[in-house]
Amino acid sequence: MTLPASSRFGFAPDLEICRLLNGMWQVSGAHGRIDPARAVEAMFAYHNAGFTSWDLADHYGPAEDLIGEFRRRFAERRGAERLGEIQAFTKWVPHPGPMTRPAVEDAIGVSLKRMGVDRLDLLQFHWWDYGDRRYLDALKQLADLRDRGKIRHLALTNFDTERLAVIAENGIRIVSNQVQYSLVDRRPEARMAPWCAEHGVSLLAYGTLLGGLLSEAWLGRPEPLRAELNTASLQKYKRMIDARGGWGLFQELLTLLKLIADKHGASIANIGTRYLLDRPAVAGVIIGARLGVAEHIADNSRTLDTALDADDLAAIEPVLNKGRDLMRVIGDCGDEYR
Repeated sequence: MTLPASSRFGFAPDLEICRLLNGMWQVSGAHGRIDPARAVEAMFAYHNAGFTSWDLADHYGPAEDLIGEFRRRFAERRGAERLGEIQAFTKWVPHPGPMTRPAVEDAIGVSLKRMGVDRLDLLQFHWWDYGDRRYLDALKQLADLRDRGKIRHLALTNFDTERLAVIAENGIRIVSNQVQYSLVDRRPEARMAPWCAEHGVSLLAYGTLLGGLLSEAWLGRPEPLRAELNTASLQKYKRMIDARGGWGLFQELLTLLKLIADKHGASIANIGTRYLLDRPAVAGVIIGARLGVAEHIADNSRTLDTALDADDLAAIEPVLNKGRDLMRVIGDCGDEYR
């Protein structure tokens, strides 16, 4: 399988990524058991198909260790000189507290060791409490580590637009912010995407497929009971569906997306992902990978061959405009975590 050239994005002058990133939250333990050996072999399958970019975090169970093992086996099989083909983006999610140089260096050192790298491709920083402005101390320390070669690029995850502006005003350069963004949750379009477009910051979108709810598997089904929502993702994104307007409105969206998908010989997931890839400021969409359990390589690749036309967009917009305004219900990007 060869992905089209449009699958690649110049994330930074020295860093090109696949626009569909493999999400590793699914190995954290909240989505069922993952066998490490099978998971690493599945990582080769994704990489061989052109899906070379990985999104993970220090708290996603063994995710960083799996990247480290994948890199070791990759070097053995294909040569260390080809390790640059892999892009692995991790996160640091500290508890609020003093952000001293040793504390920050130690945390980043753990990720470097686990992932088997001398430099992190992208470090995405999260902070729980905006009232504690020591997030600026942490980011200044991280920027120093970037300048010293321990981090290639510095980024954020789940920060709101107001705090992005504060960070920029403090002279801290970031390349991206990772936020929840889907056909159900379009909060980034209100403030975040325009700010990012103006300031040269990219968005990485997660939750685009609502943990698998945005698919044919849930089309025409009655509202699921709690017991049917057997992963953390399904539970999380069902709450977003409820916040927007409920299961009936979601079924209306799925029905429309199915008509558009059939027109293009694609899937509902393809249409939902393609729509997001075409949004301003979006560099890539993160799609969860249940490594060694289920893979969607072929289906994901179809997204990149799908093009939505004016008629598709004209049909989608009225349905998207129904339901509650999640900016009013929840707040800006990331406010659901605070």
